[in-house]
Order: sequence, then structure tokens, then C-alpha cells
Amino acid sequence: MKALCWTGINKTAVETVDDPTILNDRDIIVKVRLTTTCGSDLHLLGGYIPAMRAGDVLGHEFMGEVVEVGKAVRNHTIGDRVTVCSFIACGQCWYCSQELFSLCDNGNPNPALTEGMWGSAIGGCFAYSHMLGGFAGSHAEYVRVPYADQGAFTVPSGVSDLAALFASDAAPTGWTGADGAGITPGDTVAVWGAGGVGQMAARGAMLMGAEQVIVIDRLPERLQQVRQHIGADTLDYTEDSVVAELKERTGGRGPDVVIEAVGMEAHGTGPQYLYDQVKQQLRLQSDRPTALREAIYACRKGGSLFVLGVFGGFVDKFPLGAVMNKAMTVRGAQQHGHRYIPQILQHIADGELSTEHLATHVMPLDQGPHGYEMFKNKQDGCVRAVFQPNGAVSSAT
Repeated sequence: MKALCWTGINKTAVETVDDPTILNDRDIIVKVRLTTTCGSDLHLLGGYIPAMRAGDVLGHEFMGEVVEVGKAVRNHTIGDRVTVCSFIACGQCWYCSQELFSLCDNGNPNPALTEGMWGSAIGGCFAYSHMLGGFAGSHAEYVRVPYADQGAFTVPSGVSDLAALFASDAAPTGWTGADGAGITPGDTVAVWGAGGVGQMAARGAMLMGAEQVIVIDRLPERLQQVRQHIGADTLDYTEDSVVAELKERTGGRGPDVVIEAVGMEAHGTGPQYLYDQVKQQLRLQSDRPTALREAIYACRKGGSLFVLGVFGGFVDKFPLGAVMNKAMTVRGAQQHGHRYIPQILQHIADGELSTEHLATHVMPLDQGPHGYEMFKNKQDGCVRAVFQPNGAVSSAT
């Protein structure tokens, strides 16, 4: 089958790879109808996430049609349309019983690598290096889905393929941040990053009762999407002082909740950003915490920070004094999508959540390298590049 593979730092190619097969009775094989780029994929391409190998199939956000089922699968039959969570969880370990699905003890067959880096292993993830399991990704005609009764979700008949695609990762990641941040009715929430995850975190915050939601970015097309499709306020950090403007909009206090949805390759302005960029390029630090620092400074005293953007290792100049002296609560996570995907699909079906607008560029898988180039360099207003591995599909169900 055809697949889009990682072939080296900042290099991808469409190659022919072996078709996936059932390896465990709880597996299904999905014929991929749609799969999309994600900001965290750029960390792989840039070489910031270790344990990638030439020929690894990329992609972790997808939906498709079930074409083969293992003998122990109970919730799916051939022909089902499914959205698949990007993280792989068994559904039976202690962490899964606590609905902390991205921390599953059994989803990652290579636990030693993350134990060495972070002290404990986390769950597996499609196409996110051999550190998180070495699973083949979704930028392919077919993909094997382990623990399918837990990680694959039937798409309601009223939800289009394109809308369901973003219930795989962008929306549940956003929901993980909004829910985990402890939003209460009437809160002011500020979200750094207007990509797919940031937009979904903002909409999740609104549906959880936030009174004012402000999304910070620099790209006009993304900020326009926030205003038009999410209904949140926006702030361009190249035009305004973010900390001062947020205090102005909150009676001098700052937001009750801040969500960082940018991650290890954050952009910014001023000498601090240049400092971070140089240190990262020289591999003197693994992550650029530009947006994270700003979120900490902007948050009100006693407020809550959720770190939703992907960070891999170590950051410099982390303002721990501000966190401690302002009595902030800090949390972070990869997505616990198994908890949120059913309700997200229902929000889409009920017209309360828009996701299709994120797909600004839809193209055949053969154009995958070009799609990643546009996505990485923010060309032609690209918010997400979506690939069709098996040819064009109708947006209708």
C-alpha cells in the first residue's frame, strides 16, 4: 500500500509499505478515508522527538471504514465508519479505570524509553516515534488499530467524514485542556495558539461555561477562524502587549484560566524568543517555552495553567518563582480522548461544535510532502492539510 513516511529531518516521501494485518484478536483494520497533519507532527519532522526511524509511516489523526475485525472485537463490524483516538489505551489498567487514557500502562510496547526520559512510561500513540510504541501511522491507505473496542468510535449518521476527522485528536486534545484546567461558569479563559487544538480548547471552554474566552496568535487567517467559527475573542501578539491587554480585559486581575496550546516550537517577539530559538537550534535546550512563560505571567493570582502543547524534554528560564508566589495550579497532559470523543461527536451532530473549517487544504496522499511544506511554513493560509489515501470521499455520510 501507499504511505507517507518520515525519511529524515524535514524530509517525507510517499513510499510503498506492507499492508497491515491483525496481530491481536482485539485489533481492527481501518481503510483510511481522511487523515490530517497536526502541529505535533512538525516536532517529528524537525528532529525534536527522538526514536524516529527512516520509513516510519506518519499521521495520528484519522477516520475511516472498518474492513477487518479481530475475533475478540465486540463493538465494531465491517463497514462501520469510525473515528480513531490518536492515543492507544487498553481500557483495563488502573490508569484507564481513572479515565487517564494517555497514561495507559499497556498501550506502549516500548516503555523503557519514556521511563528513562520522564520517570514513567505513558501510553502509545500512532506514528509518534518508537518512544511511544513505534505504531504505523494513518497517512496510509490502511492502518491497524489495537484495542479497537476502546479506541475506535462509530461516527453518527448525521456527522460528515470531514467533521468526524477532527474528533480523533484536535478536538479531544482541546477538551482535555479545557476540562483539566478546572473551568467554572463565569471564568475568563485565555488560550495561546489558534491552530486546531487551540480553537477546540477555546470552544470546549465556552461549552463548559466560560464567560469570556480570548485566543492569542499572530496569523490573521487563524484568528479570523476563531471569531467566525468558534465565537471567541482574539488577540494578535504582534500588535499588542498580551499581558497588559489581558489585564485590561479582566479588571486588572488577569485570566482565571490560561491554556498553552502551542508547545515546543513556539514563536514570539523580542530578545527572549531569539534566545530560545538559538538555544533550541544548537540543541542546548529541547523546547522553546516562549508562549508558556507568557501564559504564566498573564494568569491571575491563584489561577490555573494547563500545558496542552507538546513538550518533550527540558526548557530554560522557566519562571517557577511566578508559579509559586502567585499560588498557581499547573497541570498538563496528552489527550484522554477515549473520555471525550463520544460527547464531541454529539456536539458536532447537535451543531454546537464546528470542525470542518480546520481543513483548509484537502488533497491526495501523493501530495503529502507538499501538504506538510505548506502546513509547516503557514503558506496559503494553511491551518490543516488533509489527505485522502484512498481517493476523494464525499463530505456527506
